Amino acid sequence: MNETLQLALLPFQLAFMQNAFLVTLMIAVPMALLSCYLVLKGWSLMGDAVSHAVLPGVVLAYVAGLPFAAGAFVAGLVCALAAGYLKDNSRVKEDTVLGIVFSGMFALGVVLYVKIQPDVHLDHILFGDMLGIAAADLLETAIIALAATGFILAFRKDLLVQAFDRQHASAIGLPVKVLHYGLLAVLSLVVVGALKAVGIILAVAMLVAPGAIAALLTRRFPSMLAVAVSVALGCSFLGIWLSFLIDSAPAPTIVLLMASLFVLAFLSRMIRDRRPVEGA
Repeated sequence: MNETLQLALLPFQLAFMQNAFLVTLMIAVPMALLSCYLVLKGWSLMGDAVSHAVLPGVVLAYVAGLPFAAGAFVAGLVCALAAGYLKDNSRVKEDTVLGIVFSGMFALGVVLYVKIQPDVHLDHILFGDMLGIAAADLLETAIIALAATGFILAFRKDLLVQAFDRQHASAIGLPVKVLHYGLLAVLSLVVVGALKAVGIILAVAMLVAPGAIAALLTRRFPSMLAVAVSVALGCSFLGIWLSFLIDSAPAPTIVLLMASLFVLAFLSRMIRDRRPVEGA
């Protein structure tokens, strides 16, 4: 019994595991909040697009000797702004635009990576390296998480109005374009913050799953935000701890827990929605 308890508590005593917990829990909060708006706006693919588009920015930042976060943020922002511009100024549907932009940016990143052959392993960019987090990474992620969370909470009501009815938001005097591109900028920033923790690919799940689960379990937006954050924090904490015990990769374990929770939430919603019909 004592040996089992010691094994269960061991992850909290190791410095690299403590850093993994900290960096993931910090970035999980803004990602969960942002996921609620992405789900409501039907922008789930936008998170996928920005997550993939940061790859060429990371490679070019490596060549220029700049922080990876700077290159990733610029590349993600360019992708988001380009997709928004093409959507507003062409008759091509948004999902088509996003598919073209993010696949093109990701392909460019892979070509540059193969050509330049940087010291950074591609797996660390794609899947993250939360067990190799340094003190500087923690500080960077903390600043990004605070800035992104502050923006979302400060403009949460305005963003909600814009998400449901952009024309109404414009009619009542809200700065629609500022909110639109501000949300895209924050999305890019959050993806940068998640880059070292969960990587490019798995950041997509972190940007979609908490909001999707919360949408199934709640009916009011404040409750949706609270549930999404709880899901992100709970799955992140449990996923890292469980990955240590079963000798698995932390990020995929977190995403697997979120996917399982989504299935349970979906089944629960189906059962709840059928009850009035069966009793009629």
